[in-house]
Amino acid sequence: MTSTDHPDPVAKRPVALVTGAARGLGAAIAGALEDAGWAVAGFDLAPSATTLSVQVDVTDASAVEKSVRIVESDLGPIGALVTVAGIYEELPIDDMTDSVWDRMLAVNIGGTINACSAVVPLMVARGSGAIVTISSDLGVGGSQGDAHYAATKGAIVGFSRSLARELVSDGVFVNSVAPGAADTAMLAADSPWRAESFLQSLPVARLVRPDEIAGAVLFLLEAGDTMVGQLLSPNSGATI
Repeated sequence: MTSTDHPDPVAKRPVALVTGAARGLGAAIAGALEDAGWAVAGFDLAPSATTLSVQVDVTDASAVEKSVRIVESDLGPIGALVTVAGIYEELPIDDMTDSVWDRMLAVNIGGTINACSAVVPLMVARGSGAIVTISSDLGVGGSQGDAHYAATKGAIVGFSRSLARELVSDGVFVNSVAPGAADTAMLAADSPWRAESFLQSLPVARLVRPDEIAGAVLFLLEAGDTMVGQLLSPNSGATI
């Protein structure tokens, strides 16, 4: 675990923690939060272009907890948590070995739980906070060749809704965003989700843009007690 770019603690802005902030959807969300006036701490294995970049493995609960303490020391109280860190691969069920399952579970649902476990007690103690977890449209509808990924993303939905019920009386509001296929590097050039036949099946005939997903996250973070345990799904109309 390493941290970089320690900021001036005098510059006080509301603090958001974004996991998986170095690239793709996480970078888009972190950038949108920075533009909206948040000081963003980015957790990732690689450096992120955020107010505070912390290189940490989200599957390591102890390292995540230590990194959260760094954020609170350098930036101040964490007011928002967005759990984006995740991996994706397309694989037939017959090819899913124990190690493949273990890795997908450890990063996607394990990383989400580790981040929440480290931040929630701090938010509860202060009586305020907002959490947005990133699930997937596949976690709701499933998909051929994505069973392990869909399983972890479905688990995030159940976890988040349960957490929302548990924490609402403490002033902490939990919601989720379940994007459809997004135009990021996570989707390979030859991915079936980029095939023209799939794109033409969508009402808007294109992949979801990262900025659209970031907009859904910002909406939930700013919604206060009007949104509790909800699931927004920017998906280009794939699921209506």
